[in-house]
Amino acid sequence: MILDAAAEMVEREGIWQITMERVAKHADISKSLIYKYFDNIHELLRELLKRELAHLRHTQFAAAEEADTFEELVRGITKTFLRNISEKGLLIEQLQADPAISQTDDPTAFDRDVAVEYLAGIVNRNFDIPMETARAVTDISFGVPTAAGSYLLRNDVDKAELEDITVSMIIGSINGIRDDYMIRKRKLKR
Repeated sequence: MILDAAAEMVEREGIWQITMERVAKHADISKSLIYKYFDNIHELLRELLKRELAHLRHTQFAAAEEADTFEELVRGITKTFLRNISEKGLLIEQLQADPAISQTDDPTAFDRDVAVEYLAGIVNRNFDIPMETARAVTDISFGVPTAAGSYLLRNDVDKAELEDITVSMIIGSINGIRDDYMIRKRKLKR
C-alpha cells in the first residue's frame, strides 16, 4: 500500500517532490504509521526500487524455467525484461538516477551474480564453452537487454522487432564465442 502509493507518485511527479508526508496522505494512512515502516523517504524509495527489481528478476527466472530451448530461454528473459521496462522503466530509471537511492543505473544489477551463474551454467552445459568463459560472455551479454530497454524508452519502436533484434544479438554472441573465439584460441594438437 505504501510502496504502491510511492510508485504512483514517482511515475506521475518524479522523485524530487516526494516526501514522507505526501506519500502517507496519498496512501491514506497517518504520518506516524509511515514512519513506523520507513525512517525517511530515501529508505522508502530504496525499498520500492528493490521491490521492482526483485519482481523483474523473479519474472525473468520464471520465464527461463519454462524454456525448452536456448532460443526460448533467451526470448523469454528478453520479452519479460522489455515488458517490465515498458511498464516500469521510467519508475526504475528515476529511482536509480538518485545516488541516495541506488548505486547503479543498471536494472540488470539486482541479484546479477546469481543470474549470471545460473545462465552461464546453461551456456557451459549446452555449448561446451568453459565455465569461466561462459560467465564472462553471459555477464557481458546482460548489457544487450539493458541497451534495448533504454532504446525502447527513448524511441517509438515496435517491441516485437526490438525483442527479435535483442534475442539475435544475445544468441549471436554465444555462437560467436563457440564458433569463432573458441576455435581461434584452441591449442593446437601436434
